[in-house]
Parts: sequence; C-alpha cells; structure tokens
Amino acid sequence: MSADDDSGLNERHRKRMQRKKAVIDSTMRAAQHDAGLLIVATGNGKGKSSSGFGMVARALGHGMKVGVVQFIKGAIPTGEEQFFRRFPDEVEFHIAGEGYTWETQDRSRDMHKAEAGWAHARRMLADPRLGLVLLDELAIVLKYRYLDVHQVLADLRARPPMQHVVITGRAAPAEIVLAGDTVTEMTLVKHAYALGIRAQKGIEW
Repeated sequence: MSADDDSGLNERHRKRMQRKKAVIDSTMRAAQHDAGLLIVATGNGKGKSSSGFGMVARALGHGMKVGVVQFIKGAIPTGEEQFFRRFPDEVEFHIAGEGYTWETQDRSRDMHKAEAGWAHARRMLADPRLGLVLLDELAIVLKYRYLDVHQVLADLRARPPMQHVVITGRAAPAEIVLAGDTVTEMTLVKHAYALGIRAQKGIEW
C-alpha cells in the first residue's frame, strides 16, 4: 500500500470515528441517572458464571461489599468459591447445591437446598450494605420450578434501590428476562468438550 493510499485510509477512519463518537456522546448524554440493575446472563454458551464472578471482582475493586449464593453447584469446590472466600469481610458466599441435577437425581432434596439458598438470598436482597448480589445458576433452579418465580421477582423488586443483582444460568424463564435491565444470551459456537476434552480446573470449575 502506498503512502497516499494509507493516508486516505487513515482519513476515512478518522471521519468514521468522528461520526461514531457523536452518536455515542449523544447516547451517553441521554443516560444521566443511576439505579440498581438486574443483570441476567443466560443461554447455552460458556461464560455465564464467569461473567457474574467477573462483576463480583469489579465491584470489589470499587470497594463494594458483595453477596453470593451459588445454586446447583457444590459437589466439588469451584475456583471462584476458593478464591472469593479469601475475602470474608468483603464477600459473603453461600453454597446452595450438591451438584448438577442429572447427578443428584433427587428433586425434593434439590428443592430443599434451593429453598435454603433462597433464604440466604432474601436476606442479602434486604441488606443495603451489599452493593452487588450474585445469584449463580438461579435460572436453572427456576427452570425446574424449585422456587416460585413470582416470589423471587417480588423479593428482587423489594431490594434496596441501588443494589445490583446478577442472575446466571441456562434457560432463564421469560419472567426473569422481562424483568432484567441488561440481559445477555451466551450463544454456543463450539466447545472443547465436543473434541473429547474434559472440564478443567480454572476453565470450567
């Protein structure tokens, strides 16, 4: 590419970024108030819990206190549990599961664990000292109707106005998606598991 061609490309890029900046600046000017957000990460792709725990780390970086209830999981200690339990003054962490549903195969026991987990969650959702509450894998619990989605929504609506809540898990019910302020669906493109590579520490758990 000649110097003239490169110069023309740079100028077109500059003008395109100018137009983009004007649009973004206008959007940012229109968004001027703060509120506690309900964030939902769902879908079949990998990264839902990873996203949730990334927001936990981000909140801690800003000096916020965080509550975590991890539903479904619990058969083995996850990397996130082992890490965030190092900060007991900043993170309240509860496990509310005994393993994936296809492993436990006990609906009544899974429901009991979910109800116990929601008791912790409800207390957290009433605590204005917690800036962020992560309800990891709650979507699966609601999918299998281990908890009443309408009661869950009522507790979410009653939380402190500036408290953020993150819900993760596949197959989030329509009621949760509708209530969410920011909803992301993780789409599976491909996964190493299909190549015969098993779940590994630091990646899946």
